[in-house]
Amino acid sequence: MKRSRKPAAVLPALLLTTALAGCAGGGGTGSNGTLTVFAAASLKSSFTEIAERFEAENPGITVTFSFAGSADLATQLSQGAPADVFASADAGTMAKVQEAGLVHGEPRDFATNTLAITVPPGNPAGIRSFADLGRPGTRLVACAPQVPCGAAAARVADSTGTVLSPVSEENSVTDVLGKVISGEADAGLVYVTDVRSAGTRVEGIPFPEASAAVNPYPAAVLAGSRNEAAAGRFLDLLAGPEGQEVLAADGFGPGPV
Repeated sequence: MKRSRKPAAVLPALLLTTALAGCAGGGGTGSNGTLTVFAAASLKSSFTEIAERFEAENPGITVTFSFAGSADLATQLSQGAPADVFASADAGTMAKVQEAGLVHGEPRDFATNTLAITVPPGNPAGIRSFADLGRPGTRLVACAPQVPCGAAAARVADSTGTVLSPVSEENSVTDVLGKVISGEADAGLVYVTDVRSAGTRVEGIPFPEASAAVNPYPAAVLAGSRNEAAAGRFLDLLAGPEGQEVLAADGFGPGPV
């Protein structure tokens, strides 16, 4: 039985079509390739699940992540690190990336997050309120002031007149959480989502003053993205029902309607 063969004259056209498709995938209009997302450490659990859904809906695209403190990620981007999407834990850090000319289009707020106190199981230091964090001798760990969770903590401290004296200032909420889990701290200031993700390894203490420092989470397609179309679809998924469902399950508040 003979195999049918396409005429030789058709082959150049097929090769050209394939080449163009490959260029489209790398240049921002195709459906193939890698989507690189720089995201705040507090988004790790949610974004990992959202990426699985995104890949299922966009065959041929693989999502890769760099999770760290928003300020650290912004520094990496300003130094030329290649990425397609940046998701920050606050508007201020995103604004700095915008001012540096690294954002394509307008950022979109897709979630909010609120501070909570986290303590080791059993709460050995007897922390009950935000004011207790200022007690002499309390081993408090918080985010550094330039980190979104640190800036939020400073706003609450200023609004309440509480003087905080952390024994350690970390570059991400996951580092703060790690010190509480390891017993190196009596308490830490993290987000409600971090308390939830830690499960029984810590206890969470909500405090009403946190409402004065709710952080919006913006995401943006980055200038120079090699997969701009896919980056836009990723933002659509974050803001859409599927993405919002995952974020809500992890304790995030909704983004603007």
